[in-house]
Amino acid sequence: MTARTGAEYKRGLDDGREVWLGSERISVLEHPAFKGSVEGMAGYFDYQHKYAADCLTTHPETGEPMNVSLSLPKNAEDIALRHRAFDRLARYSNGMLGRTPDYVNVVLAGHVSRRDIFDRSGDPVYHQRLAAYHREVIEKDLALTHTIVHAAIDKSVGELQGMNEELTLRVVERTEQGLVVKGAKMLATLGPIADELYVYPAVPIQKGFEEFAISFAIPVATPGVVAVCRDHYGVDADVADKPFSSRFDEQDAVIIFDDVLVPWDRVFIDGNLDVYNAINAGTASGNTQQQTAIRAAVKLEFAYDLCTQIAKVTGTENKPDVGAMLGEIYTYLRLTRAAIHSAEMRASDWGDGAFFCHDDISALRAIMPGWMIRINEIIKSMGSHNLLATPTGGAFNDPRLGPLLKKYLPGANGISAQERARIMRTAWDFAGSALGSRIELYERFYLGSIGRARALDHRKAQAAGETGAYKAMFEEIDGLPAAPQGSMAESEIAAPATDRVAVGARG
Repeated sequence: MTARTGAEYKRGLDDGREVWLGSERISVLEHPAFKGSVEGMAGYFDYQHKYAADCLTTHPETGEPMNVSLSLPKNAEDIALRHRAFDRLARYSNGMLGRTPDYVNVVLAGHVSRRDIFDRSGDPVYHQRLAAYHREVIEKDLALTHTIVHAAIDKSVGELQGMNEELTLRVVERTEQGLVVKGAKMLATLGPIADELYVYPAVPIQKGFEEFAISFAIPVATPGVVAVCRDHYGVDADVADKPFSSRFDEQDAVIIFDDVLVPWDRVFIDGNLDVYNAINAGTASGNTQQQTAIRAAVKLEFAYDLCTQIAKVTGTENKPDVGAMLGEIYTYLRLTRAAIHSAEMRASDWGDGAFFCHDDISALRAIMPGWMIRINEIIKSMGSHNLLATPTGGAFNDPRLGPLLKKYLPGANGISAQERARIMRTAWDFAGSALGSRIELYERFYLGSIGRARALDHRKAQAAGETGAYKAMFEEIDGLPAAPQGSMAESEIAAPATDRVAVGARG
């Protein structure tokens, strides 16, 4: 079985997994709150078949269809193939789903591509296991999510110090069958409705904390795996009234590993700090961030068009302040597209034939969260009270209420009351609903905090030798003839002002 359908995906969720919502252990297939979320993710699997020309490719060994996101990029053609697939898959939710399966698929494919990191740092059996797991994910078209953030509750000490040491996932025993792990990881977006959890390195670990340096993959239904959900923000509503909340609450869960046995064939890193600390740096920006950047571009495109519709329905499209806000969003979109294009055109071999985008694409990680927050502010500013004056689609069908709504709540520019309501309801669901607020927080800390991303970019610049401009300037100055002492030289007194500026500019 490859390239599953939505029905096949839903059947895979009937596995007895331990998922808690509030104080209730639930079945994600049967609980009414999860209905829209499960159907929304099932729709993703059907969508890959609807747009198979973009989303699917042929497995090089079996000839069966597989999602492009699981392919191992080897050349520029592969980069272009992935771009088309990522763009199409992001359009399923207009970028509002941050953890569609193609995200972790890309991570896994990147790790498999860098066999050299495993080979030079330890036993090659670990990469052999990872490659075998990659083949299994292709064959079963599994929906993966990750849970990689340490349970660092106490921020006054290091992530693995003090009480954090006892809370974070670690190895507690090694048996003939595999590793026994215990502790928590945050935050598994999609966790309750994924097939499997892929635990892999996020940030480097220092020597002396090897029991935390582990990578593995297990089914969500593994005994001892407990998914603790936040409040669910999905709503039982018509898709036209709540286009995002009715389908796209991915859910976020803390995953507690309560003495979980991980079979050896699913263990990919076991205490090897060289591999643990190198694999993310050797893949994340050039590989994974091609998918994340394209998703962001699709979302920006949708936000720009949505805000354009708000301007039209309120008759404000010609106001200078509105034009400035629309142009601001479009500028973000153009810069994102340009960064993606540049990184893809400068893609190269990162090692062992792994062909990834240029690392400069990672600059988006350090600035995109601010853009996404700003877009929500613009939507609220442009929509103002109109975002709250939004009857449902069904209200227009009432013989008493419908005519009143059509008379008193029409849009400008000849736009109907029904269309006005739909535009504003979509905008509110995007930026102001419970799910919209959750997504804003998600974007704010997407791929880590902005501060951490910017500090990482600074370290990269220093490592690459992107410094010396200051020193070079004074080396140039020191090499020039000394200026005359005393009064200004006669030639400078006679020179026009523009020439004097030029002299000063030369030093």
